[in-house]
Amino acid sequence: MKRDKNPSPVRTREGIGSALAAATSRLAPHSDTPRLDAELLMAHALGVDREALLLADQHREVPAAFDALVARREASEPVAYITGRRGFWTIDLEVGPGVLVPRPDSESLIEAAVAHFGKAGPERVLDLGTGPGTLLLAALDQWPGATGLGVDSSEAALAYARGNAERLGLCGRSAFRKGDWAEGLGERFDLILCNPPYVESAADLPRDVAEWEPPEALFAAADGLSEYRRLAPQIPALLAPGGLACLELGAGQRDAVARLFEGSGLTLSSRRDLKNIERCLLLSR
Repeated sequence: MKRDKNPSPVRTREGIGSALAAATSRLAPHSDTPRLDAELLMAHALGVDREALLLADQHREVPAAFDALVARREASEPVAYITGRRGFWTIDLEVGPGVLVPRPDSESLIEAAVAHFGKAGPERVLDLGTGPGTLLLAALDQWPGATGLGVDSSEAALAYARGNAERLGLCGRSAFRKGDWAEGLGERFDLILCNPPYVESAADLPRDVAEWEPPEALFAAADGLSEYRRLAPQIPALLAPGGLACLELGAGQRDAVARLFEGSGLTLSSRRDLKNIERCLLLSR
């Protein structure tokens, strides 16, 4: 039999290494972290964590679902909504449409609390605007002796928070209620955590934030300060002696928010995040 002098190259199945490279190129116009996004989506498609993916055989066959996941990210859907998970502090949280995606910036609040309380920790924790339970559950995981309450105005967010508490084994030490910030609360807390909406209403946000995350968890009037104005008269009465309140701040908001707490009788300081932004206003008694 006569052999072809120029045989066609043998085609092999695409491995995850080349698929990740291609996905990174596809996502580059849509994300500031295209390679990380591709890796998280591939790990999700494979049913493993990212660390296991990085150690895996790069010639391993690509899951059929991967391309569709990348297409969703190309449409600017947040990675956390696609995978249904987001890591925060020492815990993994289930998240999805209707809740704010936890961000590393917010870990500054937990860091400040650890610096204040040390290993002993607070006894009672309040998380105002708890979302999927982000700050409360991170604090309870940090301090096994603590109990706490999470408050949110969104039933969708509270459903995620309760589900996360159950999955993390923290139901016995946490409670969640629907509410309008601290209205109706008469208890005092050792640690108050709060990540309120603080984005100016005219701010230009990335598509994966502006088009997907709940606006009520992001925007706070034209100057971004409306919710701080509501919180300022409420928080001092809720803080126990020796306690600490940690409020997340938007970039450049430290002085304006601090002025709202003048005359409160609390000692004010602040903490910077990894980007050197004053991210957390600290109020201590």
